[in-house]
Amino acid sequence: MRRLMRSAMALVLMVALAVPANAGRTLDQIKARGTLRCGVGDGLPGLAALDGAGRWAGLDADFCRALAAAVLNDADKVMFVPLRSAERFPALRLDRIDVLVRNTTWTLAREAGLNILFAGIIRYDGQGFIVPETSPARTPLDLGGRTVCMEKATNYVDRLADYAETNALHIEPLILDSSSAALDAFFAGRCDALSADRAALAAARLRAPEGRSFVVLSDVISREPIGPVVRSDDTDWFTVVRWVLFTLIRAEENGVTRANVRTVMSDTTSPQNRRTIAADAELGRMLAIAPGWSVRAVESVGNYGEIFERNLGAGSPLKMERGLNRLWTQGGLMFAPPLR
Repeated sequence: MRRLMRSAMALVLMVALAVPANAGRTLDQIKARGTLRCGVGDGLPGLAALDGAGRWAGLDADFCRALAAAVLNDADKVMFVPLRSAERFPALRLDRIDVLVRNTTWTLAREAGLNILFAGIIRYDGQGFIVPETSPARTPLDLGGRTVCMEKATNYVDRLADYAETNALHIEPLILDSSSAALDAFFAGRCDALSADRAALAAARLRAPEGRSFVVLSDVISREPIGPVVRSDDTDWFTVVRWVLFTLIRAEENGVTRANVRTVMSDTTSPQNRRTIAADAELGRMLAIAPGWSVRAVESVGNYGEIFERNLGAGSPLKMERGLNRLWTQGGLMFAPPLR
């Protein structure tokens, strides 16, 4: 509880020192600018990182493109702003970005203390650990007496401290300024393990020095609901971000893909399609978005399942199990609320 209070107080202080966000509707500013400014990670393969062609790729990057397609009719009208963990909330509060899609866990302390809103859950994950293959550690309980690298200004530090206290372990944290600094320290042997969410750990394995092998431990010490974040002073923009996310999930539920979305939605004999078209038009009228925003979002990057598989799933270099990120009909937690 003391750690929770300290974290909440630190977040509140950070807000108090920040300049208030500019007044005015975010969507109007985006349209006037002609670009969506999307805060992303500072280079995590599978989530947001530059590919070999110098293009941002990953699940988070794709969601930014879906948003741009919905509101600007062009998925490429995104300015990606890479941010370290310590920079992400000030960047949002200071109006440097329109939306934060950066591996950020939904918590009470953040919403209440920072006057921000999480628009939904884009990914369920958990805090885990990666160790050298030669390490005797095979569960987090084996990390007693060892040093663990973590990134500053994340939940990982408090989560690990709570876990160590609960299990009467002495674990020495080594806290670095960025995810890349934590990874470099781990590979340099300054710590026995690296702790982050499992997607970040899977990405870390891709960067392993040649000739060295690492193991991601199977156990996690937390559940992390991760989602896109907006300022709390613009509920219209919050609604847009939330329902673009739900649209991608609903598309998978209904078997709508990047390839067939226009064909499927042209069948107005389907009651389901008529409801979708009506909801698309209704939100478009209320928030001044061009009709067809939901079709553009899916057509730009695919449905949620396509996005996950391409960036994180078995067909990607990370080869992660989908787990809780499966649809609710397949044993997971992903579902979209009803349109009416």
